Amino acid sequence: MKKFLLLLLSTCLYLVGSAQIKVLDGERVYTSVEDALQAERATLLNLRDKHMFHVDTNIKQLQELRFLSLHRNNFESLDESIFELVNLEDLNLRTNQLVTIPSLIGNLTHLERLNLAKNNLAKLPAEMGQLENLKYLHLAINNLITFPEEMSGCKKLEVVDLQNNQFAYLPSSLAKLKKLKKLDLSNNQFHEFDIDFTQIKNLEELNLENNFIQELPNQIGEMKHLTTLMLSNNQIESIPDELLSMKKLEVLLLSNNKLQKLPEDLSRMKRLKTLIAINNSFSDEEKARIKSALPNCKVYL
Repeated sequence: MKKFLLLLLSTCLYLVGSAQIKVLDGERVYTSVEDALQAERATLLNLRDKHMFHVDTNIKQLQELRFLSLHRNNFESLDESIFELVNLEDLNLRTNQLVTIPSLIGNLTHLERLNLAKNNLAKLPAEMGQLENLKYLHLAINNLITFPEEMSGCKKLEVVDLQNNQFAYLPSSLAKLKKLKKLDLSNNQFHEFDIDFTQIKNLEELNLENNFIQELPNQIGEMKHLTTLMLSNNQIESIPDELLSMKKLEVLLLSNNKLQKLPEDLSRMKRLKTLIAINNSFSDEEKARIKSALPNCKVYL
């Protein structure tokens, strides 16, 4: 129950301000290091929107801390004291000016949620692969071009958000994250679908929109648990028949590609609820055929 409440709290604190100390299930959310230090066992600290360039080094005394938000400040680097908070489960560093992440982040082995979105990161330390309990990793809107091979050590990862970076190649380490359910690689520089996502047996949602992908591999049909596949705004010219084997697929987005037709036996896609494929090169006859083959699906062509 406590972990559920912590997750709920972190979501709320990402979205709302922190003008007042909030109370949830008897736990106080402190909004300054000083106040938290005066408490007997502070576990939740929200320092969002404080215009800080540095954090009070005394923060390392808060050894019971499980939640720390430094969202939307002015950090260009992180003090070592943060990485002495070894019981942290949720660390939000979104919307700062971070250029690097210290290797000491590997000390935070209890982390389950790490938000580093909207910074200036070009690379990640290999030590992030030591975060063996990490489930949610948010790295959107950075300058990343590589994803450490060591990240395959984060075997509990369920959600990885890498949208709006500078990846030219799909990181091979992603294929080793067997528990991954949601992966967002939209708005990068991919030209090829060049890793075997079929190894990620539990993947449910894959977003590759706004890249330069021209071709899909036949193995795509082996992604048996996928419910949502987003491929709009690429350069795809054809869809392999193997895609029809994705029995659980409910949402398929293919807009703004170079498609002239879709596979023949679309009626096999019994669970498909939404197909959006506008701004392609379908003939009127092909549009009519697609809609006829999917009578229970919302089709936008």
